[in-house]
Amino acid sequence: MVVLLDEAGRAVGTHAKATVHHRSTPLHLAFSSYVFDDRNRLLLTQRAHSKTTWPGVWTNSCCGHPLPGEPVEDAVRRRLADELGLSADRVDLVLPEFRYRAEMPEGIVENELCPVYRVTCTGTPDPDPDEVATYEWVAWPEVAVRTGLSPWCVLQVTELARLGENPSAWPIADPALLPPAARSISG
Repeated sequence: MVVLLDEAGRAVGTHAKATVHHRSTPLHLAFSSYVFDDRNRLLLTQRAHSKTTWPGVWTNSCCGHPLPGEPVEDAVRRRLADELGLSADRVDLVLPEFRYRAEMPEGIVENELCPVYRVTCTGTPDPDPDEVATYEWVAWPEVAVRTGLSPWCVLQVTELARLGENPSAWPIADPALLPPAARSISG
């Protein structure tokens, strides 16, 4: 289940994740995470070719949807473990108000309020092939010039670049800026 939102970011219901993305996808709560190693390299992932939305497209480390009543940071940790076999050392909110809408050529729409998190991890990814086709560690400056990234990743990288050249020095955002649906369940 995903959390449906009104225009102010308040929860207004739930919908099955398997059927929420279509030509008129309702606004819902999601997250994006950017995993960095101790050398400030970003873990880029290629979405599995079997995914409904943007199959085979390269994107940020991990995205997902918090379950109803699940704090977003907990969802980030859960999906990193499920998709990439990684345990997060640290999860920091960096873009609490990010929102986007993107349409695939086939007409399927993403429509999400999608807080963005910087994550630090140690260890080697062990991707679930149903989620991730492959991965690559990339120096942060190279990400901004990379072509073929998912539409949300392109938008997020532009906003993240405004936070500074060094990802480990990005300021942690105020959780009070999260959408109301995410604030009401955050720790």
